Amino acid sequence: MSVIPLIFTSGWASGINAYAVVLVLGLFGRFGHEAAVPPTLERWDVLLVAGALFLCEFVADKIPYVDSFWDAVHTFVRPVVGGAIGTLMAHHAHGSLTEAVTAAAGGGGTALASHLIKAGIRMGANTSPEPFSNIVLSMGEDLVVAGVVSLAMVHPLPAALIAAVLLAVGVLTVVFLVSRIRRYRQLRRERRAARSAAVPST
Repeated sequence: MSVIPLIFTSGWASGINAYAVVLVLGLFGRFGHEAAVPPTLERWDVLLVAGALFLCEFVADKIPYVDSFWDAVHTFVRPVVGGAIGTLMAHHAHGSLTEAVTAAAGGGGTALASHLIKAGIRMGANTSPEPFSNIVLSMGEDLVVAGVVSLAMVHPLPAALIAAVLLAVGVLTVVFLVSRIRRYRQLRRERRAARSAAVPST
């Protein structure tokens, strides 16, 4: 079976929570003996680092404004992880350098798209005065990522279709939240201005 649906799904999921993707794939490979999982992801050192970073993200992703800062930092991390997973999967399945490079672009590009969608939705959520929307969103993202990636291990094509639908829904959600995203940016500018004004001049 083509590895393309799995690369697409893992790329989409990496844009939301890259460490969870590495952890889920690695655990499936090590304990479920899934042939599609590259041996690199099954290594104990990779699993331990992914698990530790997942715990950090699990906490940071649920705190208003901290989640957006975390997203800003991971603008560079998530696409790289998505591209790396795609490269490993393509090389593991076919051993072709050309296909590995194409997979890197596909996985990384999909991860970047879903990351930008996630970051936009979080900006909109951060305009609310209560913190519960962040917690609900984060828990939902974690569960969906784990569920869809797990499904991809058994049924790659249906999982890829679900990921594509969620990607499209995410785009529509960001469009709907444009005014809130602008409000978030305005609030950030006001906070920076207030901090600057509070610093005594020398």
